[in-house]
Formats: sequence, structure tokens, C-alpha cells
Amino acid sequence: MKLRTILFITTLHFLLSCEGQKTTFDEIALEEIFTQTDESQIQFKEILEKNKGKTIFIDIWASWCSDCVAGIPELKKLQAKEKELEYVLLSLDKTKEAWKDGIKKHQLVGQHYLFTKKWKQSKFCESINLDWIPRYIIVGKNGTIKMYKATKISDKTIQKTINEDK
Repeated sequence: MKLRTILFITTLHFLLSCEGQKTTFDEIALEEIFTQTDESQIQFKEILEKNKGKTIFIDIWASWCSDCVAGIPELKKLQAKEKELEYVLLSLDKTKEAWKDGIKKHQLVGQHYLFTKKWKQSKFCESINLDWIPRYIIVGKNGTIKMYKATKISDKTIQKTINEDK
């Protein structure tokens, strides 16, 4: 009986620790459409394609999100340290004006895209199990997801993942 309990707990721990650890984006996420700062539309797969062969740091944020805004100074430190990364900022702002004002106000550097659908209607958000923002994802030079989920830039997994992909 003890052995079964130990096996059950070990298996449960393994399954929970692996939950959500994707290495690729679902087709539904790749097809999500975003608005660019020039107001044109682009699919997520096109964003990945234009950054092919580079390490991509994805920041899902919104200007109304206090945790997102609080993380901006750390994002800027990371950008100053890791200049070779491509920074893709996906905003969940509710309007184009709020999004553009947030970029300007916080002097955000990177490739900027706005979700065209609200958080709960977005298939991209659903496919990555987005439950909190900010959310950071790192896509490696080979195009696979190297780090699927972090909610703080101070997460040690971020720097470790960046170093491993150099």
C-alpha cells in the first residue's frame, strides 16, 4: 500500500510539473491576428517567421496591468543586458489608443503588437493557458519554445534559458 501511495504521489508530481510545458505553438495560436503599430494586421506565425533564427523574448502585457507596469524597469535592464534578443511585446490593451499611449509613456522598445480579440475571446490566449499577465515566453533560435511560462522577469529560469540558447 505504501509503495502505491509513493508511486501515485510521484506520478502526480511529475504530471503537475509538466503541465503546460509546450515546445511549439498550436496552429490556432499561430493563426491569431494582431494589429501592428502602423494599424496593419499580422498573424502570429508571421511574427515568428520574421524573427526566425533568433531568440525571441515574448512579453504579454497591458498598460492597465499594474504587475506589467511594475515589471517594465526589469524588462529594460534585461534589454540592456541581452541586446541580441528580439523583444516581441503582445498587448492586451482594450483600445489602440491605450496601447500606443502605454508604449510611448513607458518608452517600450521592441516589436509591438496588439491583440485584436479580448483576452477571453482570444484563441492564442486559450491555447497558451493564459491566466495572468505579465507572461513571458522564450522561443529559441531553432523555433521551439524554450521557456513557456514566467510571470516575473526576476524568475531565474529566464536568464538560464537565455544563456542556454546563446
